[in-house]
This record gives sequence, structure tokens and C-alpha cells, in this order.
Amino acid sequence: MASTLLIRNATIVDPKSRHNGKERDIWIRNGVIESIKAKITDTKAKELEAKGACVSPGWIDVGVQSGDPGFEHREDFESVAAAAAAGGYTGLVCQPNTMPVTHSKTEVLYLKNHTKDYLVNFYPLGAVSRDCEGGDITEMNDMHHAGAVAFTDGRISIQDSGLMKRALQYVKAFDGLILNYPIDKKLAHKGQMHEGLISTTLGMKGIPSLSEELMVGRDISLAEYTNSKLHLSSISTNGSIDLVKEARANDLNVTASVAALNLTLDDEHLLGFDSNYKVLPPLREKNDMKALIKALKNGHIDFITSNHNPHDEESKKLEFPLADFGVIGLETTYALLNTHLGKQCSQEEFVNWLSLNARKILRLPIPTVEAGAAANLTIFDPNKEWTYSKDQIRSKSHNSPFIGTTFTGKVLGVVNNGQVLLV
Repeated sequence: MASTLLIRNATIVDPKSRHNGKERDIWIRNGVIESIKAKITDTKAKELEAKGACVSPGWIDVGVQSGDPGFEHREDFESVAAAAAAGGYTGLVCQPNTMPVTHSKTEVLYLKNHTKDYLVNFYPLGAVSRDCEGGDITEMNDMHHAGAVAFTDGRISIQDSGLMKRALQYVKAFDGLILNYPIDKKLAHKGQMHEGLISTTLGMKGIPSLSEELMVGRDISLAEYTNSKLHLSSISTNGSIDLVKEARANDLNVTASVAALNLTLDDEHLLGFDSNYKVLPPLREKNDMKALIKALKNGHIDFITSNHNPHDEESKKLEFPLADFGVIGLETTYALLNTHLGKQCSQEEFVNWLSLNARKILRLPIPTVEAGAAANLTIFDPNKEWTYSKDQIRSKSHNSPFIGTTFTGKVLGVVNNGQVLLV
């Protein structure tokens, strides 16, 4: 659909816009914000009445599992873009854990070339090691020049300290960024959920908080040693927060993100053995969840991810210890956050955590809601109630614990790249 649209009576949520907090009409034509005024007439554009709704810079999700190439039966570019747009995202930063792995400029260009015409922008993460196997280091400089925005082994945590050190040193040549999901695999060996009272009650082998915190401490020490840039993906424990706070107090270039599920759910949800709550990082205890929310509001955690990880039924509808880790989340992240945290967090904070902060860290262009700017927008209603049903799912995979859940807060549409999608 061409992006000729008049959004009426929307509240603008953009801390960098002079219209922030004001109710305005927004006229979009040919992919550009033509005008923002209290009242716009005679545009002959398709109209969207958005009284009570908000318009912000388009959201971006870091660490999405796209599925293409190699796992298209779980997710492909078209389905993940549709899920993202329905969830309010206009940008996706994709993990390298595909088949083949994104470990050279060939795979980087494959992703960029196959997604260039989508409403949603796709940004590749390059692998740190070949095949994400933790051995030989990749040609990160080549991938950087081809368009990789940062480097990680994605869902496979970098265990080798020497490799992590070399990677941090390597990217300094082009002021690059290394992401790592912090977990010591030997300490977490065969763990199924957070190690605590609930895991003991269920007789499940646990994943201790220590397995994350030791890796967070190691990575911070290596970032200090190399004077390089580090991002800690999806931290989940109180102890990890303390380590990040200390690193920042020492002026280290360390940032961190958190998965939406870890802000809104705790390990008690696993009492029913629903494998759709089996995720990494695992759902932790209530005190960890509260600490994560506080750290986010205080700026010690920078942004929120959906942790979107699609799986087919064959890998999830199994006995709990045999099921794979991961759930889909693109379509429900904002609704989940607003439903659980809407009374203690402002919509402007959500926009910072879902849109602006990640782009700053990755040095991506930051959209704004101003006349003359390219239209990269998310339209959402914080007060709209809706029920997430199976027939609404755009992802190829249906591994969500929220089917049948009623949320407060709904995405109404997105605008980007000269295209409009109204949900």
C-alpha cells in the first residue's frame, strides 16, 4: 500500500520532536511526513482516526531469529517481516544463527539483497566465529563493510575467553561492537529452568544465576582490558545488573538489554510444565524481575528485546526436558509490556526502550516525528484491549504462551519505506 495517509488526533511520543506530547494530525505522502498540525484538511488521503492513540518513531528489535536461510519452515523473511510489522516494528536486527551461518560478506549481502523491498528494515549481525562454533574468528572487517551492524555468535554464547578477547580487539579497527549472550555452558549444563525453589519443587535441573553472572563478569573484564565496546544481550539476574552498574561507574563502554518475558514473568509460570515458557535466559525469580525493571528505568539496562525464536510443533510439543528453548514474541512484546508495566512506565519510556536506545548503540539512523522527515512510524493505542488468537499469528511458528490472552495496549499500524500497514 502506498504511504499516503492522514493520521488524525494522535498523540506524538518522540522526545526529540517539538511536537512531543501533543495531539496532532500527521499527513504522510510518498514516504515523507508532509505536515504535522493541529488540524489538516483537503489532503484527499486515506484517513486513520487515532484519538487516544500514539505515534512514535518506528520500533526496532535486536536479536531476531529470522529462519532464512536454512530454517524457512520455522520462519522466512516474509513471515518475520509480517510478524514484526503487526507488533509495531519497522526494523529487525537478525541473528547470524542460520544455515549457512552469517559468517562472511556473502551471507550479509544475501540478507540485505533479499529484504531490500520490505516495509521492515533488516540489519544483519555477523558471526564472531565460523559457523558460530567458537573456533576460528571470522573476517569481521569484510562483513562490516558489507553492512553487518555488529558481531555475535547469537544464541550460541562465546565460551572461549581468548576468542572473546580477540574479537573485542579486532572490531576496534572500525569502532565495532561485540554482542554476547552471557551463559557459562558448563555451569548451566542440562539445565531446564532457573535454579531455585521452583526447580527444586519440580525436580528439574536448574540454570543457576551464577552461570550468567560469571560470564558477565568475564566479558566486562575483557572489555576493560581491550578498551573495546561490549553489549550484554538479555541479562536476567540481579547480580548481572550490579556488574553492569559497576562497569558503567568505571566508564567502560558496556551496554545491556533485557528480554520482555524476563520483565513480566517469573519462574512460577513453569509450574504447569508448559514448554512455551521454556526460554533462554530462563524466567527468574520475582526479585530478579523487579530488579530488571528498576535497572531499566534507571538507565542501567538500555533496551528491550522480543527474544523472538520461532520453533515448529515437533520441537516444542514434547516432554518439558526434551523441548527446545524459545518462543515467538514480535507480535506481543508491546502488549505484554504495557499490560504488566503500563502503570509504572510511561509511553515515552517504552519508545526509548523499543526504538531509540538500540539505534543509538548500533549507530543506526534514528527516525523522528517531524515534518520533512522520512516516515518511519509506529501507531499504537495504550488503552485498547484485545485478545491474541492463533488465527492472528503472522509468524510461521505458533510457539507462544499467550494464545487466548487478553492484553491492554495494541499496535494499530506502521509506516516505513514508502509503505503503510494498518493492523
